Amino acid sequence: MNGDPPVDGGASGDPGDVGEVIRFDVVGHGEGARVVHVVGEIDTLTAPLLRDQLAEHIAAAPLLVLDLSDVTFLGSAGLAVLVAGKDDADRRGQRLRLVCGSRIVTRALQATGLLALFDTADDVPEALAV
Repeated sequence: MNGDPPVDGGASGDPGDVGEVIRFDVVGHGEGARVVHVVGEIDTLTAPLLRDQLAEHIAAAPLLVLDLSDVTFLGSAGLAVLVAGKDDADRRGQRLRLVCGSRIVTRALQATGLLALFDTADDVPEALAV
C-alpha cells in the first residue's frame, strides 16, 4: 500500500440493501491514479453501484485500476457496466485497467469474448506500474 488515505469506502446507495453483497474500497495513488477494489457480487442489483463508482473515479484520475480479485460473481449486468466504463474512459482519454485476479472474473470475460477488449494486469502493483 502507499501512504495515501482512502478516497472513499463502502457501497454507495442504501447499505441495508446491498452493503453485505458488495463493497468498494477506493485508494488514491497521487494525482495520476485511483484503485477501486471491489469485494462481493456484481449482478443486476449491484451493477448500478459499480456503474456509479466507475463514473465518479474515471473522471477523477487519468488511470483507474479496477481490482476485481475479490469478486465472487460477475453476471451479464456487471459485464455490461465494465464495457460501458471502458467506453467512457476511452471517450475521456483516460485509462481503465482491470485486475481480474480470480478465475470467476477471468472466465466470465473469456466466455463472452470481452477479455481482449480490456487492458489487464495480474495485480495492482503491476497495473499501477504500466
